[in-house]
Amino acid sequence: MSIFLHRFREAFSRRKSSALIVFGLLLGFTLLLAGRAGVEYTSSDRYCDQACHSHPEATQTWIKSPHFSTKSGVVAHCTDCHLPAGGAEFYTEKARLGLQDFYGKTFKDVAKIDWQTKQSLEHAATFTYDSACMKCHQNLFSAGLSKKGVDGHLHYQRSQARMRCINCHLHTGHYRGKKAEATEDVAEKNDRELDRTFPGNPQGFSNYSEEIPGSEVKFRMVAVPGGTFQMGSPPNEAYRRPDEGPVHPVKLSPFWMGRVEVSWREYEVYLAQRGSKTRARDSANPGNPDAVTGPTPPYGSPDQGWGRGSRPAITMTHHAAEKYCEWLSSVTGKKYRLPTEAEWEYAARAGTTHPYFFDGDPARFTTRRWLNHILGVRISPLGDFAWYLQNAGSKTHPAEGTKPNPWGLLNMLGNVREFCLDWYAPDAYAAVAGEVLNPRGPAAGKEYVVRGGSYRSDGADLRCAARDHTRNDDWMLTDPQIPKSVWWYSDCSDVGFRLVREVDEKVEGPRGR
Repeated sequence: MSIFLHRFREAFSRRKSSALIVFGLLLGFTLLLAGRAGVEYTSSDRYCDQACHSHPEATQTWIKSPHFSTKSGVVAHCTDCHLPAGGAEFYTEKARLGLQDFYGKTFKDVAKIDWQTKQSLEHAATFTYDSACMKCHQNLFSAGLSKKGVDGHLHYQRSQARMRCINCHLHTGHYRGKKAEATEDVAEKNDRELDRTFPGNPQGFSNYSEEIPGSEVKFRMVAVPGGTFQMGSPPNEAYRRPDEGPVHPVKLSPFWMGRVEVSWREYEVYLAQRGSKTRARDSANPGNPDAVTGPTPPYGSPDQGWGRGSRPAITMTHHAAEKYCEWLSSVTGKKYRLPTEAEWEYAARAGTTHPYFFDGDPARFTTRRWLNHILGVRISPLGDFAWYLQNAGSKTHPAEGTKPNPWGLLNMLGNVREFCLDWYAPDAYAAVAGEVLNPRGPAAGKEYVVRGGSYRSDGADLRCAARDHTRNDDWMLTDPQIPKSVWWYSDCSDVGFRLVREVDEKVEGPRGR
């Protein structure tokens, strides 16, 4: 009897184990199917649109994009671009982005999200993947690809460690369109108002308007009185960097400075008169790209799709800005150039000694201070005088939109950063001994000084003494041409320039008109 019971228990145990194995397999298979169905459902365009997308125009801009209306009829769906092509990374990124979208839609005020910033390359790189692009675009040199496309894809293959597909195709997945620039020109009206507020200066020369010959385009020059000021920032200034000191006295002769940065309206006259569709080499030195007779066409859209008109001209190189000044001098008969670093800071300060040309604490305007994330970043009065990170919406703005500094100059601290004439050196101020008259900076260098802030700058970087410099190699990364363009930056969209004209003591200055 005991043997029978023992055998029965063994048989029952085997059957129980087999049943458990079968049940486990069935359960696992069911969960696998349910998980797969869940992944497929939560990866559908409809789910993305209804459950995740808090962007008010995500679906509509996708439908208008080349990824929806394709010649072959194949539609690229949300997850085809916004998730990796496969593997474990697909699931980890799906979980990360899903939680991020859920949090944003549940706890954030969608109307207050800066969508323009989210469209920038820096942000897009966190939710687009090269592996997803390459899953569909396996042949980078397909039949019918233009020479521009071939050059771009060859450059991509050579620079994959530093480049992403979206460096060139940032707006392919969502059509952003192109907003028309307002046709009403309020610049002249504003100039008259500014002239009434800032009629002239004690040294007897006046503001004036210059009309570019061969066009109806005008720009305004402001008479800046000569004088002495303390250049640089003191050690106790908030967010000061080492290259801003030591503070030293500088004496400047009077000069004229552009009331605003050179606009697209002005720069396009130059492009129309001197632009070149071909590269003309110097026969004596065919390897010298500086021998190009005029600006070649840009590789992409130089205005970034924001519009032109009275917005500041951007994406040109320092070389191109200097050539513009040479051209303008030749057609007007007046000597125009870029401002020296000293002239720029002197004009920006406008006789003041604060970090800004008004009484303000950089610590209250910066996003780098953890306390400001609790108390909030103060915008006024800095936002009254400058377009910057907190109020610009990640794009340039027409010149007429901010208040002038005490000498009547607009956008000295924001909208776009500005090229200066000087070579950059971090220890340039340390080499100065005593008061210097009309300094021009180091005799040589690799990069040039850039001053002021831009639409993407933190409030601390809008201080009058804040210094920066060009980064030629980084700003030319996406350009696939060999040699690279000397006229356009492919990867810098927040630097422009402002004009200066020296006063010729032997010639009477122009009268305002």
